[in-house]
Amino acid sequence: MKKNIDWENLGFGYIQTEKRYVSNFKDGAWDEGCITGDANIVMSECAGVLQYAQTIFEGMKAYTTEDGRIVTFRPDLNAQRMLDSADRLEMPRFPAARFVDAVTRVVKANSEYVPPYGSGASLYIRPYMFGINPVIGVKPADEYQFRIFTTPVGPYFKGGARPLTICVSDFDRAAPRGTGHIKAGLNYAMSLHAIVTAHANGFDENMYLDSATRTKVEETGGANFLFVTKDGKVVTPKSDTILPSITRRSLMHVAEHYLGLEVEQREVYFDEVKDFAECGLCGTAAVISPVGKIVDHGKEICLPSGMEKMGPITQKLYDTLTGIQMGHLEAPEGWIHVIE
Repeated sequence: MKKNIDWENLGFGYIQTEKRYVSNFKDGAWDEGCITGDANIVMSECAGVLQYAQTIFEGMKAYTTEDGRIVTFRPDLNAQRMLDSADRLEMPRFPAARFVDAVTRVVKANSEYVPPYGSGASLYIRPYMFGINPVIGVKPADEYQFRIFTTPVGPYFKGGARPLTICVSDFDRAAPRGTGHIKAGLNYAMSLHAIVTAHANGFDENMYLDSATRTKVEETGGANFLFVTKDGKVVTPKSDTILPSITRRSLMHVAEHYLGLEVEQREVYFDEVKDFAECGLCGTAAVISPVGKIVDHGKEICLPSGMEKMGPITQKLYDTLTGIQMGHLEAPEGWIHVIE
């Protein structure tokens, strides 16, 4: 039985579900982990995560497909990305196979919260890990907790995807040889002032340029860019300081192998942006958010795709990827992980 929730009018916020997964790392090893009903975390006032922000996370979703199965999308890639994040922040690795198993167990335990097919809603899954023992000198924690909670969320865009107006940010998101390529809480904390500033100035999002030269497009605070050229080629920026988006990687595969489009991952100079036909932001929450206008300190770049709806190729990419996720279209091997 599904929970008595108004699925059609769900927002994108936190609703506490009944079960979550917890595993503790102590004396150099992870315990066997368990499903628990306790949503609260008890830790020392001096916990490493509170003092020095030693925390990493992932974001993914579970869906109900057309034939009634509950599935997740490419959880093995989230597991791998979390290993990479852990390495960079000197945290213990939570094994990939255990990660996928833990995701499966949590979604199963909260299956009543997975929205029904056709509602446009999904069950958001948040795996995260943090240093939990007291740390006062600047060093990695010795003990860690890995947790996964879930929360049902509505579609990111109510009533369809309205093209966004974004601004070129005066702030830098990440430094060369820094932590921009991992999913660490500290990267998101540093983007908060920039996004609040953008919103205060009437913009939906930021376009960050590379911090070294400020000539190349990087990403937004929480999504990768995807551009379409006037001759139909799909281009995404290549940089060592961008988070490797699983959605973007999947969309590039869809563009090439399902839609027969030419794809290119390369450095994208800001000077080129005015020549693109379409632009989108891709990530787990919205899949693709279309961009209609980019403002660079008063200078407007209006994309030919306009401010009314997604551009035609962006729309095809969106429809194809969501079609794969919902079970309308055959998925590449290993993309769809069936929960039950």
